[in-house]
Amino acid sequence: MNCMQSWPEPVVRVQSLSESGIKTIPERFVKPQSHRPVGKIITGPETEVNIPVIDFQDVFSDDQSLRRDAMNRISSACREWGFFQVVNHGVDHELMQNTREVWREFFNLPVEVKEVYANSPFTYEGYGSRLGVEKGACLDWSDYFFLHYMPNSLRDKTKWPETPDSCRKLVSEYGRQVVELGGKLMKVLSSNLGLEEDYLVKAFGGQENVGACLRVNFYPKCPQPDLTLGLSSHSDPGGMTILLPDENVAGLQVLKGGSWITVNPVPNAFIVNIGDQIQVLSNAMYKSVEHRVIVNAAKDRVSLAFFYNPKGDEIIEPCKDLVTEERPALYTPMTFNEYRLYIRTKGPCGKQQVESLKSSR
Repeated sequence: MNCMQSWPEPVVRVQSLSESGIKTIPERFVKPQSHRPVGKIITGPETEVNIPVIDFQDVFSDDQSLRRDAMNRISSACREWGFFQVVNHGVDHELMQNTREVWREFFNLPVEVKEVYANSPFTYEGYGSRLGVEKGACLDWSDYFFLHYMPNSLRDKTKWPETPDSCRKLVSEYGRQVVELGGKLMKVLSSNLGLEEDYLVKAFGGQENVGACLRVNFYPKCPQPDLTLGLSSHSDPGGMTILLPDENVAGLQVLKGGSWITVNPVPNAFIVNIGDQIQVLSNAMYKSVEHRVIVNAAKDRVSLAFFYNPKGDEIIEPCKDLVTEERPALYTPMTFNEYRLYIRTKGPCGKQQVESLKSSR
């Protein structure tokens, strides 16, 4: 466990590098040729391909046709994309905007104020600039702030930023509303799998035990955005991610059919994606999908990734109702705590981890 107590090399704050006026990024941020972003980045209404957009209020409509169509579209998105956007989701739009902006204010504070919250790889909670503890690893062009929201036993508001003044209050209310949305989404996913609507939440340990946490991503301007990534290709190790993107600067890319598609964020929408734990529970009927983040030469980006995860010591394995003779259990059982040690050690590595769990039977 010693390797998890501290970072293997001195921590470099990417925002400080960006603001120093460098014209060439340090070698350790340069990605191998095959991992670099290529091609024109299209944003705005010109975008021809976008992940599915679902009007979430239709799920609760009295009109059975509207309800059925919304449920079917979510099911199709989970099976074919692993991603979808939701509008009319019930989270207050002003709260979304204010929470995103208060974090932008935090990252623009003097570095000595932010360093008070510097994190370690033991819990990742706090202000950070890298994932994984492998010495000499190729790093991503981003800083972040990670904090626990649920279960209550892990929530420690003293580790949340005290400045700006409104940060703790906003994060508390934002977390409450997004957890509520997460519970509704889990019911929809369960029903679409043909399971009792509370199956997935129970498999995660129950509503009071889910491991909700927030990672605020800050992607500074980069002088050579074609050589690096804000976040390397990976699938999310947890259950489900509810992302509040930066509406002004595109950055998220999703791997679909061997091509990287840049997501065009819809105003006041959340981007939802399936994580590895739901892929395992659904016996791969739902797929977690590789995604990455590109960076921008002219603008910073801020996004808020809210992770809705299983209880850490809950054993996750394929649902028995989804295992048949024709489709045997694809994955060996493992707790989420055991599973997430992989990304905490190695950093983002495509889909290597969930693929390594496949049963040899």
